[in-house]
Amino acid sequence: MNGSETTEHTWLVGSSNWMRTAFVIVRRVLDPAPVPGAVPPPPADDHSMSTPAQPARRAPDSFAILTMIALCAIWGFQQVAIKSTNAFLPPVFQAGLRSAIAALLVWGWARSRGTPLFRDDGTLGAGLLAGVLFASEFVCIFLGLTLTSASRMAVFLYTAPCFTALGLHWFVEGERMRRIQWAGIVVAFAGMALAFSDGFTRAHAGSASSTLAGVTGDALGVLGGATWAATTIVVRASRLAHSSASKTLFYQLAVSAVLLLALAAGLGQVKVATLTPLALVSLGYQAVVVAFVSYLIWFWLLTRYVASRLSVFSFLTPLFGVTFGVLLLGESFSTRFLLAAVLVLAGIALVNGPARPRGA
Repeated sequence: MNGSETTEHTWLVGSSNWMRTAFVIVRRVLDPAPVPGAVPPPPADDHSMSTPAQPARRAPDSFAILTMIALCAIWGFQQVAIKSTNAFLPPVFQAGLRSAIAALLVWGWARSRGTPLFRDDGTLGAGLLAGVLFASEFVCIFLGLTLTSASRMAVFLYTAPCFTALGLHWFVEGERMRRIQWAGIVVAFAGMALAFSDGFTRAHAGSASSTLAGVTGDALGVLGGATWAATTIVVRASRLAHSSASKTLFYQLAVSAVLLLALAAGLGQVKVATLTPLALVSLGYQAVVVAFVSYLIWFWLLTRYVASRLSVFSFLTPLFGVTFGVLLLGESFSTRFLLAAVLVLAGIALVNGPARPRGA
């Protein structure tokens, strides 16, 4: 094999391994058997799903922590998958296909389990808004990755937990952040800034046009993180919080599929270059593992655990994203990253420290 063939083979093997891992996780999470110690979800045909009554959310336990680490690895690999496929599929069209395929999978999953997706439960407005925000997020990601590296996109995109925690703090009762948790977020963000400070300087060196392109890609990453956070806040602050994970996800995928494919057509981005096995596996990974399996797991976790505590684990995703970028895309790696990783993990430990008893 030559160098490019070796890289593609490694990418394909890595993708298949992540797909197998994802399906093991989804069977563990979404199987009807209850998780030990967890409050079982309401039945799919429970008409009380849109009422205020719901199980109290709790701090992440060991199962939730391990699941979030796996999800962060899956999401970190996503940037590499998108970046490697942009040469074969136009970015917005690729995003639309991803949402359309995943929406069909969610529809089939819900149908097989008897979960209603089209019942009038008062979630339509919030669902449409979540879908628009979801589409906006992926416009930012896919277009941004044509301008900046996968590593930098991962860093800027995963500022989302900061926006999420702030929004939930103001809009959702029971999601208040304590001072030590805010300190943890600051420490983790400082770690990421340290890890990528040299990389940002090198990446933006060169002509004024390349610098502007890089800054634009970085800005799209931050905007993508903000819209991701806004989607989470809409879900938690509306009746979608009482709906099934399948319905919540279907809203986002179906609405974004329509919007993204329409936008791709309007931009003339519906022409497809020669499809390679790498491009097909990448699209399959994005649609099946990321947009279908991992998002169902994520929304399932949001119904069981405090969202702001879960979201902070997303700081791990840039660590995985950089690792995959180095191994598969040959992106640079700074030794400062090791110190930054310690800061990030320390920040997560602070955020997930035991809460003080009420009234203490």
